Amino acid sequence: MSASINCKEFADYFALPDKNGLNPACVIKVEGKPFAIEEYYLDDLKHIVKFKLPTQIIEEPVIVREMFEVALSLIQSFDELEMEKNSVPSERGSVLVFLPGEGVITVILHQWQVYPLHSGGTLEEQNNALLATVPCYRKIVLCTNIAESSVTVPDVKYVIDFCLTRTLVCDEETNYQSLRRCWASKSNCNQRKGRAGRVSKGYCYRLVYKNFWTDSIPEQPVPEILRCPLGTTVLKIKKLDMGGPKALLATALSPPSVGDIERTVLHLKEVALTNCVETEDPHDGELTFLGKVLAQLPVDLHLGKLIVLGHAFGCLEECIIIAAALSLRNFFTSPLQQQVDGYRNKLFFADNSKSDCIAIVNAFKVARLFHNLKERVSAFNMHVNPAPSAVDQECLYKQRFILQVVMAGAFYPNYFTFGKCNEESAARDLAGRDPRTTVMLRNIPPYGYLYHKQLQSLFRQCGQIKSIAYDGSKAFVEFSRNPMEGFKILPAVYLSIKMSQLKIPLSLNAYHRNDIEKQLQGVTAVSVESLRVNVDCQKQSVEPMEVSFGALQQLKMIPSHLLAISITEIIEVGHFWGYRTDEKNRTVLQALTAEINYQNLMDLPVSPHPDMVCLAPFPRLEDGGYFRARILCVCGDFAEVFFVDYGNRSQVPLKKLKKIPSSLQELPFQALEFKICKMRPSAKSLMCGEQWCNSANQRFASLLKGSAILVKVYSVVHSVLHVDVFCFEGYQQLVNIRDVLIEECYAELAEESYESQVLKEEEMSVSSRKEEKHLLERLLNCFSEHKSNVPTHKVTWVMVLVCHFVTLLLTVLEWR
Repeated sequence: MSASINCKEFADYFALPDKNGLNPACVIKVEGKPFAIEEYYLDDLKHIVKFKLPTQIIEEPVIVREMFEVALSLIQSFDELEMEKNSVPSERGSVLVFLPGEGVITVILHQWQVYPLHSGGTLEEQNNALLATVPCYRKIVLCTNIAESSVTVPDVKYVIDFCLTRTLVCDEETNYQSLRRCWASKSNCNQRKGRAGRVSKGYCYRLVYKNFWTDSIPEQPVPEILRCPLGTTVLKIKKLDMGGPKALLATALSPPSVGDIERTVLHLKEVALTNCVETEDPHDGELTFLGKVLAQLPVDLHLGKLIVLGHAFGCLEECIIIAAALSLRNFFTSPLQQQVDGYRNKLFFADNSKSDCIAIVNAFKVARLFHNLKERVSAFNMHVNPAPSAVDQECLYKQRFILQVVMAGAFYPNYFTFGKCNEESAARDLAGRDPRTTVMLRNIPPYGYLYHKQLQSLFRQCGQIKSIAYDGSKAFVEFSRNPMEGFKILPAVYLSIKMSQLKIPLSLNAYHRNDIEKQLQGVTAVSVESLRVNVDCQKQSVEPMEVSFGALQQLKMIPSHLLAISITEIIEVGHFWGYRTDEKNRTVLQALTAEINYQNLMDLPVSPHPDMVCLAPFPRLEDGGYFRARILCVCGDFAEVFFVDYGNRSQVPLKKLKKIPSSLQELPFQALEFKICKMRPSAKSLMCGEQWCNSANQRFASLLKGSAILVKVYSVVHSVLHVDVFCFEGYQQLVNIRDVLIEECYAELAEESYESQVLKEEEMSVSSRKEEKHLLERLLNCFSEHKSNVPTHKVTWVMVLVCHFVTLLLTVLEWR
């Protein structure tokens, strides 16, 4: 029997009556012969604790930073302890550290080479923790309460116990379960102590004061029946038909309160699992058909309801997959050292739905398809085409929408949270930059632009960085967006937010302020330190900022609010690329083409890569002329390129790509990106597509095809022109395309975003900045290879602002 079980309580519960009353059940003890285990508390570690620790409070089960330092110092002292006990060096004993949850394990994991051991870890991580220790090394295992009894780690000599755990509790308001940190009971701590002393003399260090252990730590944990929902238990009692729930639960070893039983019965009646009997009884009710079904299912009530609703809506298979996966601790494995990669894979399976449940369904179907094909190949020795049969895309989106309706019904009323989006605050904090592509860092060290390459490497695992803008102590990291994709939050932004939630420590090697100011040679340091600088990661240039919101070039290209354009590429309804067809712009394009073809074109000096600007031929032209282009992706011997002066794309052989002269690269790109203003998808479009259904996209394309197009500019937001689009129909009659889409129920009227309504592009003074640029180049050249001895500055995310129901995210990072 486990050491954490109270034998006396069980013996009294199963007592047998005799002539003298109740006789407790017999307890048979099988004594083992473990090695001696010495116990120590914080009071005994005065030689290690050189600083004052805060008082421990039973109502605040937390681990302060100083307590981590105590644990680290304690581990470092084990070498000295072993040398004192043994004059001859022996094997270094393993250390088992009990921590309350995976998140706390991560804090220490980055400071030691250790082995994590928790229920959500991968099989490889668990196996590593159980392997024999490498000679002359000390194995340190950071674990949760999984190592109390479920897993035995061999060769453990030392146990460090923070005396904390996480237990499953039920919220009285929502009736939902969650893991909450609390103090572990004495029986749990004694079980942990028993992990040491199995192969040699053991040592147990409890990081609490002795009087706190004696007076405040509870003897036994709270029984699960007193802290978890009783819904499933009451349903099974009704199914057994052995009496009312109140009477039967009163005979339990630890009977729940009458109030908990009343709330549970009321909740079951609200969700239609029980009916009211003829005489209203707050402690009982009759099972409905739905209740009988859920009593048979070994899952939570909400998951059981999900399965039943899945049957009603024709998506039973998907709902069974979701219910089975949510019954597990973790469906997706997430190694502690690769959590960002794990989150990236989950985003891939979610297929832009941002739903864990849909990600589970997609991942399960992929795995099942793989195993099915593997079995067929091995049985018949035949090649099976793994490509799934063609399915109508709108049908797939309808099925996803139905599945979301089923999930809403199953988890009602706690399906989602609804909050108000503060677009004004987001626009102000990001200084007008696009929150779908940008994250912001605060309290950057002085002369922060010197560290732009370090910042690039820190965020490289999130995505391709387009630029980093420095404004005083703030930095704005903007990720590259594919111009052929719709307006949505980039996965790189989600991954950055995930990094903040995981509290992954990021660091910079910062230069000493005095060393930097010495290089300025008499120049006013303040003006250079707070200089507004833009780092273009594509052009590898570092220059002073010239334009607020970066739209001066766009504004110069727009002579009036009414433009005649030619549309070259349609992304989705209301989102397209094109170029101006007026005489002035036609002259600019002709001159640009002549200048390119006059050049002596050279092959690319480096391998082509995404976001690289080059010269590429347009395949449909017979003369083989070259145009400016940006590489979107490279696949085999071909590259997909985007022609930056016209707005269309094409596949071009890699061998035909040419180097672009610097003089041509600096000229403004002539292609314009457009978005129809005051319009959003209708409910019909949202049900049958990710944003716009296929029929809406086809109708939009048909309206633009073969027509002369006029656009009226409403605003310019993040270099995108928000416009009204008109086409000529019949006898030169102008038709507003937005009105047509609304009339045909593909779209509906919507209010423009805050930025679109009030943002006015402001030009800064474009005075000569040659001196500032010269100083920047001097500092960058001086410190590019300089090795700093200054301590590393660590990055900590302090705030993530999420605005619900509007695709708007703002991430703020702070240096400490």
